Amino acid sequence: MKQTTFASLAYAGKKKRTRREKFLAEMEAVVPWSRLTALIEPHYPKAGPLGGRPPMPLEVMLRIYCLQQRYALSDPAAEEALYDSDAMRRFAGLELGDDAIPDETTILNFRHLLERHELTRAIFEAVNDYLREKGILLREGTLVDATLIDAPSSTKNKQGARDPEMTSTKKGNAWYFGMKAHVGVDLDSGVVDSMEASTAKVHDSQKFDDLLHGDEQAVFGDKGYVSGEREAAFRAEGKVWGVMRKASRGGRLHPVDERINRIIASLRARVEHPFRVLKCLFGYRKTRYRGLAKNQAQLYSLFGLGNLFLVRRRLIA
Repeated sequence: MKQTTFASLAYAGKKKRTRREKFLAEMEAVVPWSRLTALIEPHYPKAGPLGGRPPMPLEVMLRIYCLQQRYALSDPAAEEALYDSDAMRRFAGLELGDDAIPDETTILNFRHLLERHELTRAIFEAVNDYLREKGILLREGTLVDATLIDAPSSTKNKQGARDPEMTSTKKGNAWYFGMKAHVGVDLDSGVVDSMEASTAKVHDSQKFDDLLHGDEQAVFGDKGYVSGEREAAFRAEGKVWGVMRKASRGGRLHPVDERINRIIASLRARVEHPFRVLKCLFGYRKTRYRGLAKNQAQLYSLFGLGNLFLVRRRLIA
């Protein structure tokens, strides 16, 4: 037990509870910390036999990493936030004056460790396993969709060029440069069950098969996933094919198909909820790193935390 400082007592006695404190209290309650630290622990550095500075506690670093994802913080900004915010320090389990605050290099090294061992994907899958055990992720139906994520198009950098792993694509009458996050969302719970990243020019339908787990009895998607071959194979197994109907070139949809599309659209609306959390709540509107691998690793973390946020009230209850 740490000794409580006067600053902590004053902080605990304040009258108003901020939105940040409420959010962090919910995350404290719903994140399966022991399960996630067990995933990372085999790869985390141990203290050397000749002494030297011991590493920061693993759970402290994991909590700081979660703060980074939630508040879209760079490594230097995460260090400064720990000095500035009492709520963030309490969430991380640090006491100013008693505990060492990890510097930006320590935070950077932890992020690189997660990327190097593909642990962010393991964290995403562990969160979904946890939700399946709780009876929240049922996997009876899958909603497929993709969202564009912008990448910096400026060439004012060390390389003097745009990110070579990002590409351009046209949506409507506008051009976008960046990447895509392709997701398969559970029909019942609305959480992301599968995720794949690609450059922006990859068509949504090319990632369709990667988003299905094979146990679903229904699949729903927009007109970008229209495929007669896939539809026939899906229906042959007695499953529901819920991809929106598309009119032939120059033709019009039959009124029955229009009604079917309205029904499918009402079901597909749930696929937008994880994207809202990703872009509006977590502030992930533009890629932070160069290269597809680093950004895909961050997306696994973001969607894992987003899943817990979407069902937090059910988990707390």
